[in-house]
Amino acid sequence: MSFDIFETPIEFLKGVGPQRAELLKNEAGIFVFKDLLHFYPFRYIDRSKFYKTSEVDENSQYIQLRGTISNIQLHGLKRTTRMTARFSDSSGSIELVWFKGFRWLKNSFKPGVEYIVFGKPNRFGNKINIAHPEVEVVNPESISQLSSMQPVYSSTEKLKSKGLDSKGINKLLQKLLEKIGSSIQETLKEGIISELKLMNRKEALINVHFPENEVKLNKAIARLKFEELFFLQLSLLKSKNERQKKLKGFMFKNLGSNFHGFYNNCLPFELTNAQKRVLKEIRSDTLSGKQMNRLLQGDVGSGKTIVALMTILMALDNGYQACIMAPTEILAQQHYINIQKLLKKLEINISLLTGSTKQSERKPIFDSLISGQLQILIGTHALIEEQVNFKKLGLVVIDEQHRFGVAQRAKLWEKTQQPPHVLVMTATPIPRTLAMTLYGDLDVSVINELPPGRKSIKTIHRTDSSRLRVFSFMKEQINKGRQIYVVYPLIKESEKLDLKFLEDGYESIAREFPLPNYVVSIVHGQMKAADKDYEMQRFARGESHIMVATTVIEVGIDVSNASVMIIENAERFGLSQLHQLRGRVGRGADQSYCILITGNKLSNDARTRINAMVSTNDGFEIAETDLQLRGPGDIQGTQQSGIVDLKMADLAKDGKILKYARNMARQILQKDPDLSLPENRTLLHTHNKLFKEKSKWSRIS
Repeated sequence: MSFDIFETPIEFLKGVGPQRAELLKNEAGIFVFKDLLHFYPFRYIDRSKFYKTSEVDENSQYIQLRGTISNIQLHGLKRTTRMTARFSDSSGSIELVWFKGFRWLKNSFKPGVEYIVFGKPNRFGNKINIAHPEVEVVNPESISQLSSMQPVYSSTEKLKSKGLDSKGINKLLQKLLEKIGSSIQETLKEGIISELKLMNRKEALINVHFPENEVKLNKAIARLKFEELFFLQLSLLKSKNERQKKLKGFMFKNLGSNFHGFYNNCLPFELTNAQKRVLKEIRSDTLSGKQMNRLLQGDVGSGKTIVALMTILMALDNGYQACIMAPTEILAQQHYINIQKLLKKLEINISLLTGSTKQSERKPIFDSLISGQLQILIGTHALIEEQVNFKKLGLVVIDEQHRFGVAQRAKLWEKTQQPPHVLVMTATPIPRTLAMTLYGDLDVSVINELPPGRKSIKTIHRTDSSRLRVFSFMKEQINKGRQIYVVYPLIKESEKLDLKFLEDGYESIAREFPLPNYVVSIVHGQMKAADKDYEMQRFARGESHIMVATTVIEVGIDVSNASVMIIENAERFGLSQLHQLRGRVGRGADQSYCILITGNKLSNDARTRINAMVSTNDGFEIAETDLQLRGPGDIQGTQQSGIVDLKMADLAKDGKILKYARNMARQILQKDPDLSLPENRTLLHTHNKLFKEKSKWSRIS
């Protein structure tokens, strides 16, 4: 086995050693040479320009000054708390301040010596100062080395204490490139580089850490972003090809009495064109002889369940069983109740299996599954228990799949020799760039129409000072026979505090809406399951007018009569959660409203979220804004999915590069699915090296 210099432990780089190596591993995830090489700067600053102290204000970004240091003082008696110094140039002076590490600094500044000071100005009281600036003596060499494109690396206090601030990391990279620069090999084939006019890999890696100029830096960044996204897409599309080649799919040739009986006699409303389009795509999959692996996206209330049910009926008409797995008992029960209602005119055997199913009820379910008598099983994680075995499982429907782990999902298809068709549903619209990456090896269908008769939800922003106006509106709606949700935030760090929020809110609403004219329910995560279910069912039956709740109702009961969603402290919610909560109303034919109540002062991000909610009901627009605000790592579990392995590319901003990368990967695999041609040897080698240790995190089956 040949030695790979890039896998050399980081302690063997000159200037690192055991102590620094331990810190680099723990603080920055840098274990080997390769990790340091790919530890990219997060921004670049212009160190070629000098400012005057008279030009400095609290809004200035990082700035550079040239002048002298005097009047060094230690503040605090026995326990010194800080050191200050006066920095002066021809235009005036500014204070420098240090809170740490100043004991060795206090004797290092000499009167009359000219220094370069670099840092970020802050306001403290009525004075502007620079805390913990970088300071160096002016000499011709230091001036000539100042670049207009100086990289800035992430660091931590622990790293800085060992001299590994941004500058220290940059010095290590200089030593690293001197040692391994000649070993950097190309990962892309010549055809791609010439067609897209990309910088070569070695030059890109050098310029991203030590840019010659802005033009070369931009080319280096574009090259590294493309490479990252290209190999990710190549892996996803390759695994999709391999799966389709290996896994044969059950053929649902017949559309029989179940499908036609439901379509002709049980459909509650005319299918939308979007639903018809998706059903055609599913029909095509189930006739192809290949296993279906399809993601069905659609906003809350868009009719995904009807599409899933009609797909289940295709399976039943061909002698197969089907199951639906939901993330919560409430959602599983809701599917069970709704599907039972929809199929009441047809003779179809359906059961529900959750953690709450009694032992005495389980054996008949297990027996009828094995005999094939039970046709549809709806449930939670209970479906993956060992005792659950099917006679002929042909279709698995997974609702809100991001809430299940890969291992949990895989247990379902281990219950049958030939993997079943898989339909994954999500009411969380996923931005296109994220879907192409997170679900890159699935076929994606989108329901982008609401069923006929549904009115668009009106979203209104109100501040705390408008609460009486909101109460008045609530009374109007209740007098019209409508019901109302009032949701309070639940922040994990402080459940007790938030429960108090909820209880205070409940008390103020109960005072404003007293018995016997008004009935108020309360639901939160710390209630017993039976109590929670009782309150939810009471609201569903219309016996209570207002439900005061935490986000436990985000995925919950459908109450078509609930027409108002009030979200308290709306600034404390993420965009996708606000959108999910809004989707709890608007289920009936009446005009529905979502009222976002916030404090009077909002941060810029909070204002952007509230404005997005008020301006559109389109879940995909909301998702794009959410991606811009939060980045992919925070959205719906992508942190666990490997998406944040992207070190250079940004899915919120690099959609165009992603499309190029995906198209290029698709073209190459169409001609050479196994990457076995000599011209693709480099691609295959790089692909195998990159993905040998990674699980296929995006795969559903």
